[in-house]
Amino acid sequence: MLKKTQGIVLSAIRYKETSIIVKIFTRELGLKSYLVNGVRTQGNKSKIALYQPLTLLELVVYDKDNGGLQRISEAQLYRAHQLIPFDFTRTGIALFITEVTSKSIYENYQNELLFDFLLECIIELDNKHAQLGQFPLVFLIKKASFLGFAPEEALGFLSESRSQPFSPTELSQAENYLNALMKDSFSNQFKISKSLRQKLLDHLLDFYSQHLDNPGNWKSLAILRQINE
Repeated sequence: MLKKTQGIVLSAIRYKETSIIVKIFTRELGLKSYLVNGVRTQGNKSKIALYQPLTLLELVVYDKDNGGLQRISEAQLYRAHQLIPFDFTRTGIALFITEVTSKSIYENYQNELLFDFLLECIIELDNKHAQLGQFPLVFLIKKASFLGFAPEEALGFLSESRSQPFSPTELSQAENYLNALMKDSFSNQFKISKSLRQKLLDHLLDFYSQHLDNPGNWKSLAILRQINE
């Protein structure tokens, strides 16, 4: 059966000589794996560009009940990125969003509210006025609520963790900062030092690791370290 849906590309791997298997988080159907034939040929460079991480797509797909690899009937851009592919900092944050999302959801997982939040994040990341320094932190604390393990108060993010890397002064500052992020999201104007922000990022990723099944190491964290130096 053919179905229309929006989709966010998470990853793509090579398959045989000219094809790829692409994982797409779709709004109506959830996370699906699609086999796309013939896109790794000289004449199809424009088609493979559709399947780069965090590309936003309008799709018509074949939806089979028996699971397994699905196929795409039609794919076109929902919204072309203006800044993300050409800005090293934004590209690094995009890889971070992709990794955290890929480790947080599983095949056929469907959550329209989470999809809408990810769409909002990607569009905000492509905004020239986006506050990039706080972006990964906002993403983590807001995304936790859609996954069902966010504390109701900021202090919960700091206390419900195996590690406690903050001094008493830092703990108070971190709690105030998290309260501001939870309240104002990407428009937050409250500032903290870069070193405390990095320590808080490590802490939140440890918080995520406790709630996810075998997340492993966060590979994109090294990239975030480089762009925030």
